[in-house]
Amino acid sequence: MIKRKDGFSGERALVLPQSIIHDMEEDPISSILHITDIGYYPKALHHFREREEPISQFVFIYCTEGSGWYRTEGQEHSVTANQYFILPAGKPHAYGANEADPWTIYWIHFKGKLASHFARQYTRPVEVKPGVHSRISNRIDMFEEIFRTLEMGYSHENLLYASSIFYHYLGTLRYLQQYRDAAHNETEKNDIVTAAIHFMKENIEKRLTLQKIADHTGYSASHFSALFSQRTGYAPLAYFNQLKIQQACQLLDFTDMKINQVCYKIGIEDTYYFSRLFSKVMGMPPREYKKMKKG
Repeated sequence: MIKRKDGFSGERALVLPQSIIHDMEEDPISSILHITDIGYYPKALHHFREREEPISQFVFIYCTEGSGWYRTEGQEHSVTANQYFILPAGKPHAYGANEADPWTIYWIHFKGKLASHFARQYTRPVEVKPGVHSRISNRIDMFEEIFRTLEMGYSHENLLYASSIFYHYLGTLRYLQQYRDAAHNETEKNDIVTAAIHFMKENIEKRLTLQKIADHTGYSASHFSALFSQRTGYAPLAYFNQLKIQQACQLLDFTDMKINQVCYKIGIEDTYYFSRLFSKVMGMPPREYKKMKKG
């Protein structure tokens, strides 16, 4: 059974043709691990899917905001922001968004000789907590690179490159501490402003309050705000908005996302507010910026 509205604002999805999947299953490299479907659903209100007939793919779902649930093998689990899970292949399952607080999810269906090894032990929700060294934004960039590569077509090289990135992507989750330690910088340990900026970048898709950011640093909102403004010359939320627009510019520059999709990718649901904010920071509306960069 499938129940959902006709699309979610800002959604993106790709379903690879069966002939392409067959070719990947025959290739010695991509047969190890390959993607069959990939997508991103922001604020997916009424999202619900139930598969009584099992499918041959594993289903990876990474919730970055909001909440939802899933059910498989007689057990139901709740899912909150910054958690992921992998549904086993060959088993009936169901999942959906919380109606009061619908999730934003990145999802991938995958197969391959090593798929079960990556999926093992992840049928329960696993948390990826934002922190100074969490590198969540890097992982989201990785997802976007996979999506853009497949969006460019299903050439042999594109498919192998996407499979290679996905192998690394799952490795960043399976070997989480090693992934974080690889980019560890000792000088950042006690720098609350650097920590706050990192926290902002890791949560670029969310609407953070000053209190939420201050809580992350362990300081009161007023003390943190004073320290942050003294160091950067900007109030924390103004700086956060600048980071959001910086990310929006990158998406407009290097992807074919529509403007309403870019809005959701930086945590702004109101396209009019996004346009005003973009114009304030960049000196021109997003549509004009997009045309200028394409020219």
